[in-house]
Amino acid sequence: MQFLAQVRLDDIDSAESGLLSIFMCQNDPGLCDEWDATSGGNRAFVFELDQLTPAAVPPGDNVLLEETSEVAYVPLNDSEDYGEARERWRVESGRPVRDVLGQLGGLPAWLQFDETPTCAVCDLPMSFVVQIEEGHDYQTAINFGGGGCGYGFRCRSCTTAAFLWQR
Repeated sequence: MQFLAQVRLDDIDSAESGLLSIFMCQNDPGLCDEWDATSGGNRAFVFELDQLTPAAVPPGDNVLLEETSEVAYVPLNDSEDYGEARERWRVESGRPVRDVLGQLGGLPAWLQFDETPTCAVCDLPMSFVVQIEEGHDYQTAINFGGGGCGYGFRCRSCTTAAFLWQR
């Protein structure tokens, strides 16, 4: 599985803690059903921050970071929805809307229909954490089927997590 993203939960709500980490199958030709939250073609985990340590770089190796290794958060709290926030950011920044890589918190902007996952442990709907766009550069873009979005969720009571995408 390929690592896609991680989100500090306290970036969304200061009362929360933990790190949501998202992974997706990159098998070619794509036979993993990674768009489905329960098929096994992707995984999401919530890790407690105090239980994590950075991995050591093996001797003689270099660390190379792609251009998408870090993103900046731009709060647009008074926007009505994700679409309006993206457009407002485009106008205010003068940059292309494709430079928006997603949203933290709020409500998911579903491309198809609401597919909020249910926790397999407690059977309650999971809480929305992050929406991820494919990206603006084809060399570093995530494969969500061409123009798709990924959606990360977590269960607040069971600390389980799920990920899916739509196109």
